Amino acid sequence: MIRLLFAAAAILIISLSSGCRTVQDNQRDLSSTRERELTAGIVKKEIKKGMSGAQVAELLGSPNITTLDENSRETWVYDKIATEASYSESQSGMFLILGGFSNNSGAASTTQRTLTVVIKFNAESKVESFTYHQSKF
Repeated sequence: MIRLLFAAAAILIISLSSGCRTVQDNQRDLSSTRERELTAGIVKKEIKKGMSGAQVAELLGSPNITTLDENSRETWVYDKIATEASYSESQSGMFLILGGFSNNSGAASTTQRTLTVVIKFNAESKVESFTYHQSKF
């Protein structure tokens, strides 16, 4: 009988210590998706005046939009929009023969990011200027 009580107490302690999570615990566990990151920091660090289009494409990938002005100068536009929705949930419970308890907690997060990069090339197809705009909400 004493062994049975010790076993039940051990199961109860393990269940309580491992399964009780707060909403804040779940919120900290939410992680971002790891898509290919194009950030304003990468643009500032990597893009330089005088680079070729091939070098830009190697660093940033293909642009979303390309235009050609009246002087045959190209403009490349990278327009990235990312929406991230995450949900984290945990459950715990302890059910003995006559009764028990259950605990549920969870957290949800939705974030939207935008980044627009405009790169203008000169007549020699070298980077003449670049601008960017980013937002997160």
